[in-house]
Amino acid sequence: MTSTFDIAVFVLPLIVGMVTGYYLRGKRLFNADKLVFGVILVLIFSLGFSIGSNTELLVMVPNVGLNALVLMFTALLFSILFVKAARKLVKI
Repeated sequence: MTSTFDIAVFVLPLIVGMVTGYYLRGKRLFNADKLVFGVILVLIFSLGFSIGSNTELLVMVPNVGLNALVLMFTALLFSILFVKAARKLVKI
């Protein structure tokens, strides 16, 4: 069961970031794109490291990977079909 503190750990920084961004939206302090990209790369590396070091999870990767692949292709197929249908309805 998650506690209020666990939820606040994620929600509070989000709210603080939104409020800060709202008040500083006209000012260009620094280029945050490179910083965000670097943080994302570190997160992906740490996720891969934790998966690679967990032997129980590593054994399940082929099964989970196959399910993820089927889910991805299904989502992609239906996304394409719905976009084509929406374009015909709107006549774009």
